[in-house]
Amino acid sequence: MAQTLPKSAPGFFPALLLTAILMAFLAAAAAPTPLYALYRESWQFSAALLTLAFSIYAGGLMLALLVFGSLSDYLGRRPLIRAALIIELLAMSVFLYANSVELLIAGRLLQGFATGIATAVLGAAMLDIDRERGPLINSVAPMLGMALGALGSSALVQFGGDPLHRVYVWLLAVFALALVLLRWLPESVSRQPGALASLKPRIRIPPQARRAFWSVAPLNASLWALGGFYLSLGPTLARQVTGLQVPMIGGGLVSLLCFCGAVAIFGLRNQPAPVILRRGGLALIVGLLVTLLGVDSSNLWLFFLGTAVAGLGFGGAFLGALRSVVPLAHAHERGALMASFYVLSYLAFSVPAILAGLAIQRYGLVATTNGYASLQILAASLVLLLSLRAPAARKAPA
Repeated sequence: MAQTLPKSAPGFFPALLLTAILMAFLAAAAAPTPLYALYRESWQFSAALLTLAFSIYAGGLMLALLVFGSLSDYLGRRPLIRAALIIELLAMSVFLYANSVELLIAGRLLQGFATGIATAVLGAAMLDIDRERGPLINSVAPMLGMALGALGSSALVQFGGDPLHRVYVWLLAVFALALVLLRWLPESVSRQPGALASLKPRIRIPPQARRAFWSVAPLNASLWALGGFYLSLGPTLARQVTGLQVPMIGGGLVSLLCFCGAVAIFGLRNQPAPVILRRGGLALIVGLLVTLLGVDSSNLWLFFLGTAVAGLGFGGAFLGALRSVVPLAHAHERGALMASFYVLSYLAFSVPAILAGLAIQRYGLVATTNGYASLQILAASLVLLLSLRAPAARKAPA
């Protein structure tokens, strides 16, 4: 167990700095999304290779979460934040000088590894500083970060010139500044023995949480698969649906999905878990149906409306899934349970996107989108139907 140091003055600055760094990591994760189509045009590689370059990020992130997720409990928060920032600076440098898809893949792997370390330690540090608002910030900040990263990157592509490099120059500056400011962040835990033992990956679902975990798994997988598809192929799909070669459209699409997810998390934060889960799942289904109408009719407004509603479903369903599972674990079981939850989430984030990239080569982008979304609708509908069973059990007193 981490030994939290007494805090004389939690202050505004530490919380603001941690929030800004967390948002910066997720903004950087979304920043390459508007550039993928340009990379393909410049380097002439397939959609399958594009989705591999995108999805390798999730592999690095999962590895970092599983191995280094609890290391900051033993070494302190600041050393791990510093390590994540240094690795992220290296990743941004690889992107900046990349001239092949192989270097793009290497940069994404490094970026995923850095983000995995960062999300674990920044989330823990935020809870150390503010246990009341920390969970909400940890949920909303990543969504807002991704929205900002996708929109800002697409704006630089369209208006800034040198589209494959300028965004990484800005991100290098942001992470370098964060590294400098880190010296003023107070340490919130004391060092203790057990660091090496903590590196052993732990994936375990407590017996009392297994039924809830697997009952929400199809919905959780479908919403993460949606995020993976949008962040890898969303801008390409936007170009085909609209017929416009405007980078801001693709970046705006991804930004809209993430921003609406943040709005849903904030708006539903005080609702009971079953209510959040049902509302999120229903919004996801409706949003996907409207999105498909927009794709098949090449209607820009339906396409964006469906994305907004699906984004509300994304945030709501994610919050509902977490609230349905995590409280069932005891304190000493939550780390392993969260590792299991995020392993499933990031597998759904990456593997379906790779399969979609392979399918595009044979069936085309629109047909693949229809099949992909149909499977997500089926999975979400299954969870909603199961949640309507045994209503008496849900009304029973806790």
